Amino acid sequence: MSHAHEHVSNTKRIWFVFALLSVVTTVEVILGILKPESLHLNHFLGMNLLNWIFYILTIFKAYYIVWAFMHMEGEKGSLRWAVVLPVIFLVIYLLFILLVEGNYIFEVFKNSTIKWNF
Repeated sequence: MSHAHEHVSNTKRIWFVFALLSVVTTVEVILGILKPESLHLNHFLGMNLLNWIFYILTIFKAYYIVWAFMHMEGEKGSLRWAVVLPVIFLVIYLLFILLVEGNYIFEVFKNSTIKWNF
């Protein structure tokens, strides 16, 4: 008698995901503590390279958590895209708003008589 579904232990997979996410988080923490000048003082599209690295690593971690722990790798491609595309759009939109509005506020305070009071 054959079983249609066998229980497979995912212990190795869980430890791999834990190790991968731990390494990425450790890299983020080390970069946040050290703040290398080559990354912190160079700018790209209105933001320093260090912040870009933080955003990219955080998005990678979020995607991998959804992929591994919410079992998206086993779903059909259409469902994966239905989940991923709105998130990609919202993240890009949020980054756009943060960069444009943050830069506007900075320029208002930098070039005016209004001083920083916070």
